[in-house]
Amino acid sequence: MKKVNNLQVQLDEDLKEKLQYLYPQYSDHRVTRKSIDARKGKSVSEIYSVEVYENGETPLDKEFELKKITTKERPIIVGTGPCGLFAALRLAERGVPSTILERGHQAKERVLKINRFWRYGELDSNSNVCFGEGGAGLYSDGKLITRIRSEHIQYVLNRLVQFGAPKEIEYLANPHVGSDKIRRLIPKIRQRLLDLGCTFHFNTRVDSLIIENGNVCGVTDQNNNTYKSHFVVLATGHSAQDIFDHLKEIDVDMEGKSFAVGLRVEHPQEMINKIQFRESANHPKLGAANYKLTRHDHESGVGVYSFCMCPGGYVLSSGTDPDSIVCNGMSNFHRNSKFANSGIVVSIDHETFFGNDKFGGIKLRKQIETKAYKAVVQAGGTKEIPVQSAKAFIHGEISKSLPSSSPSGVTPARLDEVLPQEISRALRIGLMDFERKMPGFIGNNAQLHGVESRTSCPLRITRSKETLESTSHPGLYPAGEGAGYAGGITSAAVDGINVAEVIVEKLASRTHSSL
Repeated sequence: MKKVNNLQVQLDEDLKEKLQYLYPQYSDHRVTRKSIDARKGKSVSEIYSVEVYENGETPLDKEFELKKITTKERPIIVGTGPCGLFAALRLAERGVPSTILERGHQAKERVLKINRFWRYGELDSNSNVCFGEGGAGLYSDGKLITRIRSEHIQYVLNRLVQFGAPKEIEYLANPHVGSDKIRRLIPKIRQRLLDLGCTFHFNTRVDSLIIENGNVCGVTDQNNNTYKSHFVVLATGHSAQDIFDHLKEIDVDMEGKSFAVGLRVEHPQEMINKIQFRESANHPKLGAANYKLTRHDHESGVGVYSFCMCPGGYVLSSGTDPDSIVCNGMSNFHRNSKFANSGIVVSIDHETFFGNDKFGGIKLRKQIETKAYKAVVQAGGTKEIPVQSAKAFIHGEISKSLPSSSPSGVTPARLDEVLPQEISRALRIGLMDFERKMPGFIGNNAQLHGVESRTSCPLRITRSKETLESTSHPGLYPAGEGAGYAGGITSAAVDGINVAEVIVEKLASRTHSSL
């Protein structure tokens, strides 16, 4: 087997034919990475890393053999987002079934709740774009890009493929599943967990932790039902404000964390294709183009950057409170919407903005989300997303709304006044810089949607680096985005696996009595 890196394949070439030409003894191949090279001054091409097999050899799929243990302990997992589901899956595959609690509905029922919210403004506070089976990742582009390095990444991708994700996610430079496919594979993960002995409790909101002798040993739900375990994995996501409030009440160690806020910009996808792919814009091998833009102010340290770019996608209303408006982006697998959208956000350094107020980021998030809602109501709207053209935002003017992909509709508003002045100022500078990099970015077809405030959690629930337990409450395992230890589907899933592994190690090293 030969490893070939950075193999350039022109759009009118075929990879297999090129490999057969380059390697006369060619038998088969496995793609390990694929990306698009669309740099200016060059023709658009595909770049591959491949394993080439000769003399009749064929690639074998990688197996993940996991050693099982025997225990009577059943960990509790709170939340069924990527972190909670993969923590449960890893534990179950190691021989440790868990009890899984979710405040919202199963995926099928959850979709119906969300559709009613978008169409009629009927918000279910426990089953919405952020809460319910699949977590916030159920309504996203299904991006699997991550900047972390972990031996567990390939395990996550492998399992997703087993449950129905496209095989290509294992090698694409920018892998994504798509919201439509995620909705179909989440129930398969649930069934696998049930087959391995796990139990699920949906429509079960955890209201409090049970603490005995300083240790967390279970949870209580909204109906005062109790669930006991020496291991409580808290994977509730970045929007579970009620959980943060409870943790504050019982003095769980937390700290403020830097994050980012801003708006979501939308353009016609055809325009983005032409900017990025130029004369190759309509080539069938390319599909919908994406982009990544950044600007860093070295004097202030403030960054402005594109976030969660969704080619061929939709802008979604994704709030969790009736008096707030939040937006997010989503794409289906084929990315065939006529629009492209991306968050354009400003970095918020916690210490600079909030000093010693660990909850400063949470307060700011609520403030701008509430202002966005009030701006819509003042404009005569109800459930719509507030919008402003990019040019009007820069000049501080109201503008007429443009066509939008949002299923909730849109209402014109002064988004430059919804955001704090310093954030609006940074966004103006960033948008003008992005116009220089991508001419047309703030042209007549660019519309901003508000507000992009749930990029990550503004809090971190501190935990031990060795045991991954809360630094103040042993037995509590904060995990994933809501705990401040992940920033996307893959990193959240990996963090869930990390927590699962330390629990397995602890169970294997000593005997625990059942509670």
